[in-house]
Amino acid sequence: MKTNFPKDWISLLTQLGFEDFTPIQLQAFQPISSGQSLLAISPTGTGKTLAYLWPSLLKLTPKKAQQLLILAPNTELAGQIFEVCKTWSDLLGLNAQLFLSGSSQKRQIERLKKGPEILIGTPGRIFELIKLKKIKMMNVNTIILDEFDQLFSDSQYHFVEKIIHYVPREHQLIYLSATAKFDRQKIDETILTLDLSQQKLDTIQHCYMMVDKRDRLELLRKFANIPDFRALVFFNSLSDLGASEDKLLYAGANVVSLASDVNVKFRKLIIERFKQHEICLLLATDLVARGIDIDQLECVLNFEVPFDQEAYTHRAGRTGRMGREGLVITLVSNPSELKQLKKYAPVQEVILKHQELYRTS
Repeated sequence: MKTNFPKDWISLLTQLGFEDFTPIQLQAFQPISSGQSLLAISPTGTGKTLAYLWPSLLKLTPKKAQQLLILAPNTELAGQIFEVCKTWSDLLGLNAQLFLSGSSQKRQIERLKKGPEILIGTPGRIFELIKLKKIKMMNVNTIILDEFDQLFSDSQYHFVEKIIHYVPREHQLIYLSATAKFDRQKIDETILTLDLSQQKLDTIQHCYMMVDKRDRLELLRKFANIPDFRALVFFNSLSDLGASEDKLLYAGANVVSLASDVNVKFRKLIIERFKQHEICLLLATDLVARGIDIDQLECVLNFEVPFDQEAYTHRAGRTGRMGREGLVITLVSNPSELKQLKKYAPVQEVILKHQELYRTS
């Protein structure tokens, strides 16, 4: 696989400390390179973005506009893909542009005049630009649907379906997700499938802490006071998230929430501050946290047991990415919650004492 990479890419791999490719990166390379349509499922944190970017970018013809379209279900993930894409596409002399709902359409139309080979965006905005005849889908050879299970949701799928309707007869469709939970009727059953969803991420420790519901916020405050500690804290509901943020801030804790009504620029600033260790606890729900990629995130904290296995898997995948060590701690209040949690992962109990975590057995 590496033999197909240009010298600049080999240098970048060395610089970034890449030693081994992940299973999804190895197995997706040849099918995507050869123009095959593909459905690939691999756990969060196994390098799916590069698994499709590397072979897709190497197929592009420089200076030929609008060849590759990448769709993402939200602005965070689209922005993340754009940043990763630029790192590799710039070295090939390729131009990538980002198209998000909520950003200036006029400015985006100006970007299209530069003739980018790669278009990355959210379905609503991409479809608007297609209707305005600014994006010419007859030029597009490959469409990638990242987190396609989310793109198949009721609010997004009608845009996705219309976008695909505009592509030429001979095109490549690549679907990627961390979970196998989706409506198979929406995908051609003859498509090549790589299902690596059962891959075990052995570098992640799964733990729980027994705590009364009324004491959970005090426990979060203690976590926020641990030196050099960072955690992405997941809530099952927006109302719990909002109320908890208010109380924690009142108690002087170094926390910030990513609520869905925060605008794109401010969200980017919050995430950047968290990456720079300026914020200890970043509070979020599953919806707003999709697409957030924090390099070397030490810990994911579940304020309560997630509703289902899929939510737990996505949350856990935010830590221990690309083979690094990670920690998931779920706050549990009673035996029935613990029983539910054990269906999601093999967990062991830990306690927090003198700002250190200890196993109970």
